[in-house]
Amino acid sequence: MKRPCLRPISTSRKASKLRGSTDYDSAKKGDRLVAGRSSEKTRAARKLEDVAFKILGVGVLLALLPFFLSKSPLEAAFGMLRLLGVVLLIGGGALLVIAKRASQAGRPATGESAKGVGLKQDMRSSESSPALSTARASVPVTAQADLVATSFEASVRPDAWRKTVLDVIEWRRFEALVEALFKQAGFETHSQSHGADGGIDIWLYSRHQPGVLVSLVQCKHWQGRKVGVDKIRELRGVMAAHKVKRGQFATTSSFTADAEAFAAENGVNLLCAEKLLQLIASRTPEQQSELLEVALEGEYWRPTCVNCGIKMVDRVSRNGGSPFWGCSSYPTCKSTLPIRAG
Repeated sequence: MKRPCLRPISTSRKASKLRGSTDYDSAKKGDRLVAGRSSEKTRAARKLEDVAFKILGVGVLLALLPFFLSKSPLEAAFGMLRLLGVVLLIGGGALLVIAKRASQAGRPATGESAKGVGLKQDMRSSESSPALSTARASVPVTAQADLVATSFEASVRPDAWRKTVLDVIEWRRFEALVEALFKQAGFETHSQSHGADGGIDIWLYSRHQPGVLVSLVQCKHWQGRKVGVDKIRELRGVMAAHKVKRGQFATTSSFTADAEAFAAENGVNLLCAEKLLQLIASRTPEQQSELLEVALEGEYWRPTCVNCGIKMVDRVSRNGGSPFWGCSSYPTCKSTLPIRAG
């Protein structure tokens, strides 16, 4: 039996995860100001380069001219010019170096010109920037955003399973963790790291019947917000479209009473943070260690762009707005993610 087509059957869930702020217009004014200053510096550097090249040209001419007049009566007259030519060559070379450095200094920094809207990329962790950490702590959780990411790199990497692990990891590491749990349970799995997923994060297949789809998994890495019945209904609709009787819904949060009631009546198994930790605790020590490595792989605290599948970067609006996560491939991708204190 062939596996179902993995093309989305509805509007992308992951595209809707980032309904947070994408308004970069407030930063354009500052960007134009920086661009103007950078342009002035660049023009001045180019003029200096032109002068340097002219001096070098004169220096080359004066240094080589005595060689062409070696058998001429004028050799003695032009002989002293050779020393002057060498001096001009040295001076012109030094001036050219200064012009090059001035030209580089006049260019906008990465994260300004490359991003194009006056957003400054902050590549430092909040541990090295206390002021930025304080600002991040004041950022509220956006009600419309399906994803929320912590704003800091954990100072101490967790070494054992506890609720803190689920809190500090980003959404992609959470999905990878859930997939690893089902693999340990004996399922063949398929997942999509980013892009349109048709409302499905993980596909579960039977190992005894290759190609037979047995369940669908939806994941929500939420903090401080319960999963409502609307999300369970969406999963049930996808299950019906693929003629699957069982579904799984995993979250780092919990579920509303309506969601629990609807799930119980429609074949959806709910895995809240508490149940996930209980499930992990039931595994062997070796399996628990493997799951922890999956969860804490790489920059586990830095969110992944749902559209591009690459790590996002800290950004701060030039007009003094709140910091946020932005896609590093901006302006090609304008996905953003709210930052909340961990």
